[in-house]
Amino acid sequence: MGVERAQLVRERWPTFSAELYAALRRAGEKRLRRSSKRLRVVQMCPCGDDFCQSFHTAPRTGKPYGPGHRNVWLGPPWAGYLVLDVVDGRIVYVEVLYRAPLS
Repeated sequence: MGVERAQLVRERWPTFSAELYAALRRAGEKRLRRSSKRLRVVQMCPCGDDFCQSFHTAPRTGKPYGPGHRNVWLGPPWAGYLVLDVVDGRIVYVEVLYRAPLS
């Protein structure tokens, strides 16, 4: 499935989308916050762990992200983790751990 045909995060999980937006606002990540409204679910994490609901927002390359990569650790409103992989200013992976089912 192409990225342009992948479902928008805000349509698939409106509650989570609002939580992500608020966490980015609290972290002062203005550029990422704006782009979060356009994120698409390209592929779910294939790890199979029951505590993981992470997903790719860009096609996987199979290679390390490289020098333009940074992790953005956010304070989620649940007792778990919310970490973004950002490459050259673009969110490419959303790590969602230890959260009730996304909604």
